[in-house]
Amino acid sequence: MNRLDKAHEDDFARHVVGVRPALRRKAFVLVGDWFAADDLVQQTLIAVYRSWERLDHHEALSAYTRTVMVRLFIDERRRHRWTRELLQDSLPEPEPGPEELARIGERLVLLEALATLTPRQRSLVYLRYWEDLGIEEVAQIMDCSSSTVRSSTSRALRILRELLGELGSRRHEG
Repeated sequence: MNRLDKAHEDDFARHVVGVRPALRRKAFVLVGDWFAADDLVQQTLIAVYRSWERLDHHEALSAYTRTVMVRLFIDERRRHRWTRELLQDSLPEPEPGPEELARIGERLVLLEALATLTPRQRSLVYLRYWEDLGIEEVAQIMDCSSSTVRSSTSRALRILRELLGELGSRRHEG
């Protein structure tokens, strides 16, 4: 490894240390599962590493990383379901206490509703409302027109409103 390669390696390692925690939280919003979020972050960092020497490290690096993550998420969800891992009924962690359940109840309802959206719809909602990006930025990331972003986001929000109403009602009944 020559000196230039070592410099790139060190630069990338510093970048990973700085962005990994936030990237993991963002990935969780997309996939709804911490283990899957870790996998998505790892895939994203591998893809960014492959392009590292060509990237302008001072501008738009976080936007590029976010775009890579969203596109990997959508691509992964398009693959055949039979290639995915099977989920288990029990968690490896201990069950949360009653006070923790009360505190995270609303998040669970929201995550359940988000899980019903298509990967593309969920990505649109994530980019517009979690990342707070403008329509043009989302259109560029999603590789579609601004009108598609507006109409698809509107449709996704309508679905979420309906589902959140139903899920909230079921939660209060049970």
